[in-house]
Amino acid sequence: MKEIKTRRDLAINGAPAAFKQALHIGRPNVGSRKEFFKYAEEIFDRNWLSNNGPVVEELEKKIAEYHKVKHCIAICNGTVALEIAIRSLGLKGEVIVPSYTFIATAHALSWQGITPVFADIDPDTHNLDPESVRNKITSNTTAILGVHLWGRVAPVEELRQIAKQYNLKLLFDAAHAFGCSHNSTMVGNFGDCEVFSFHATKFFNTFEGGAVLTNDDQLAEKVRLMRNFGFEGMDNVVHLGINGKMTEISAAMGLVNINSIKDVINTNQQNYFAYKKEIDKIKNITLFQINQKESNNYQYIVLELNGNLVSKRDEIIRVLHAENVKARRYFWPGCHRMQPYREQNQAGKEHLINTEKVAERVIVLPTGKAVSVNDIEIITDIIRVGKKGAA
Repeated sequence: MKEIKTRRDLAINGAPAAFKQALHIGRPNVGSRKEFFKYAEEIFDRNWLSNNGPVVEELEKKIAEYHKVKHCIAICNGTVALEIAIRSLGLKGEVIVPSYTFIATAHALSWQGITPVFADIDPDTHNLDPESVRNKITSNTTAILGVHLWGRVAPVEELRQIAKQYNLKLLFDAAHAFGCSHNSTMVGNFGDCEVFSFHATKFFNTFEGGAVLTNDDQLAEKVRLMRNFGFEGMDNVVHLGINGKMTEISAAMGLVNINSIKDVINTNQQNYFAYKKEIDKIKNITLFQINQKESNNYQYIVLELNGNLVSKRDEIIRVLHAENVKARRYFWPGCHRMQPYREQNQAGKEHLINTEKVAERVIVLPTGKAVSVNDIEIITDIIRVGKKGAA
């Protein structure tokens, strides 16, 4: 295959890369440093660094209020939060999960001896296809684990109906969906519980962290026990547990960032429409659509290549990288084609047609406060030139 030339070879021979500093996906959004250091001073003055301190409690309260949900239990990271949620629900056997997701969704199950059974997605929404889920149910199935991909909420009504029909637990990986809604109901209120990631690359971060959100009082209490070794009180262990506690300093970053969340959303939204304006002019490339009637964090700029461009996807990415735009293919080639799942339970021989097609044609671009509208015009110009070279 002929190697693509970069934009500077094709358009402005000899010029330096378009961006001196690389534009990365998920560059951290950070609120007021002054406010953060104020929280840090208070933490040091109290000398209370972990073990469910007052800053963690304040953050939990604010996140719960923001999502209009009864309980938010802060956890040290999103993967551990998912593992605690899975264990708190008593899952075992098999759990149905999309293959088109970050590998941690499947690993959180496998790590606990549960078999992830991969279902296909709807090619229009990139979320679980309810009919595929239904076809995967066996006598060993104990739950459905959905994912709200790109901030678009999974088909919660259909999945709820299936879960009820087969007496299954229903939970969601909401790592992409902080601040998002479905039918005007905020994420955090669906299923038995929902799990968030507050990793540094996420729209809302606490340096590193996560949370379980739920309206179930008993489940919330169980999650709280499990994140602290099962302690109830000073020295009374009443449940199996691990160390899943969030630190005070991480919670301080969360409080700072939740105070500036409107600014981040406004920037992301501005960038989304700037991208849309330019991408709409490029043939055979579409921007993944966001429902303007719902709340959304606009965290991801997702392009889908169509026609003959699909086979050129990786070449277009190489052109972007040459110009210091660190675009990525996301969730390729699908969890079912990654180790160790490729060789387990015939997963490697199974074709999830929609998952594989979507995984082959997606490009995700940088956005956030580090990217300006002018940057977006340059990025889309690079894509135009790269597309021409890939044709």
